[in-house]
Amino acid sequence: MISIKSPEEIEIMARGGQILAKIIRELKAKVEPGITTQELNELTQKLILDYGVRPAFKDYQGFPKTLCTSINEQIVHAIPSKRELTDGDILSLDLGIVYQGFNLDMAVTLPVGSVDPEAGRLIRATKKALRRAITRTKIGKRVGDLSQAIQKHVEDQGFEVVRDLCGHGIGKKLHEDPEIPNFGQRHKGPELKIGMTLAIEPMAVMGKPGIKKGPDGFTYQTIDSSISVHFEHTIAVTEKGPKILTK
Repeated sequence: MISIKSPEEIEIMARGGQILAKIIRELKAKVEPGITTQELNELTQKLILDYGVRPAFKDYQGFPKTLCTSINEQIVHAIPSKRELTDGDILSLDLGIVYQGFNLDMAVTLPVGSVDPEAGRLIRATKKALRRAITRTKIGKRVGDLSQAIQKHVEDQGFEVVRDLCGHGIGKKLHEDPEIPNFGQRHKGPELKIGMTLAIEPMAVMGKPGIKKGPDGFTYQTIDSSISVHFEHTIAVTEKGPKILTK
């Protein structure tokens, strides 16, 4: 069942989303060769405490950390560790918080130092695919319209979308209906209505779209060890069009 939020609830989520965006911005400023993903996780914990919010991921289905830090072939859900970032890495930061009872979810992918030009192109293509999906997040559109926008742009750039992981509704729970695949057909799927809040998250890869679970039981990675990129915003459907809550 898809939950519909009131204007007041969307405003609460927007305030939480602004906090999440600020935390992500502060984390991005610290990403450089030599820093460990555990150090980024510790900074995240401090910022969450400073802003008076709660982590959404820590202990969710047993996940042991606050932040997801996926590197290169890791797609999502990688656990922070003592691993140091090196020049040329691709790092995805994925973070969820809880603000006044509502979940917000956001992800960005960053180049670490100087990266391969094709990796940079994949980052730009995936980020633009998210923007294209957001512009279609309007009353009367359907989930398939968002999915098709992501798939078409990524594939037009010569890359592949991850098909076994998807975006989702979000609100009082971290994962709500509907699922939002990164591939699909226009005019298919649930209709978008005022008050729906969605976590749209394109995941794209340089190689084959298949995935496998890493040895830690949480990390998803590409089946052929090719580079992966992930972007995400939490969006509300309003009468004036899409509202990016994590802006």
